[in-house]
Amino acid sequence: LGCGHGALLYFAHDKGYAAARGVDRSPEQVAEARRLGIKGVEAGDLLGTLRSQGDSELDAVICFDVIEHFAKDELLGLVDEVHRVLRKGGRWILHLPNGESPFGSRMLYWDITHELMFTRTSLAQLLIASGFSSVKCFEDAPIPHGVKSAVRWALWKAIRASWLAYLAVETGLIDREAVFSQNMLAVAVK
Repeated sequence: LGCGHGALLYFAHDKGYAAARGVDRSPEQVAEARRLGIKGVEAGDLLGTLRSQGDSELDAVICFDVIEHFAKDELLGLVDEVHRVLRKGGRWILHLPNGESPFGSRMLYWDITHELMFTRTSLAQLLIASGFSSVKCFEDAPIPHGVKSAVRWALWKAIRASWLAYLAVETGLIDREAVFSQNMLAVAVK
């Protein structure tokens, strides 16, 4: 949902996920997908697309940088629809602004169309209230793949340790699962 010009679909198809498809409401993004020859990208409303799906029809739904654009009252319907269309054990994979980050507000206000931001707790509250059985959140941290990125990763680990120490001093708890990156990844299971 909100697939843009279909980069993720391109790689999914390349890895053999031939049935993967996407929807985006931007005619420009859909046109770009067609220009690039990326199959399975359609123009449409996200909620309308979900409503056109049958119950328990999909194995996975992916929303990268999407749900933060919905108002709370709209988001509840979206979450319920995603839950409805997923098979038991199906996954909803999300990438979204992280309100737990020391720089979380930077992501909230990065885009004027952002309405919401989430923490691990608030996202789990929302998704579990709609029937998801589990929600796990992960940092969107640097990944070492060369010298420069290895240095970034090492610095990230050191800074992250200092933020954990700060939280331990303030709260008296050590929360090793804290998510400090500006954005986070989440996987919800039906």
